[in-house]
Amino acid sequence: MESFDDLVIQYKPMIHKIMHSLHIYKNQQEFYQTGLIALWEASQTFEERKGAFSNYAYTSIKGKMLSEMTQNNHYKEKNILPPKEDFWEGIEGQDSSLFLEKETIQTYCGGLTEKEATWVMESYINHLSIKEIAESENVTVSAVKQWKLGALRKLKVKVLN
Repeated sequence: MESFDDLVIQYKPMIHKIMHSLHIYKNQQEFYQTGLIALWEASQTFEERKGAFSNYAYTSIKGKMLSEMTQNNHYKEKNILPPKEDFWEGIEGQDSSLFLEKETIQTYCGGLTEKEATWVMESYINHLSIKEIAESENVTVSAVKQWKLGALRKLKVKVLN
């Protein structure tokens, strides 16, 4: 078997290619080191009678990186701190902009039927889908689609004039 320094030179592109295929864009140096460790371990445990070293190295490096990614994700899930209390207070102050947004959209709803206006408000303010609007209004999905078509047709004429 070659010296480890020769293996590093030879397999450096493979390590980078594996990192790219796994979409590793954070902590690249850390994952490169993980790849080098996996390469060293592969060179120590490789048995020639079982196949080519390049295949074994590739599998070892990719497996080690995937394990590292899994461990990092578990760590982040368990150790991320919730936002401080003043963060939530800042969120509460956003209702005034929503009120202004509602008023602006309601001005465009002049000339629409009540049902068409309902579709506009539920879609753009409450971000509901056609199916969700149909369920909340106890009508069919087809009916809500008709409200949408009517509203869009009237709004288009209103905006273009």
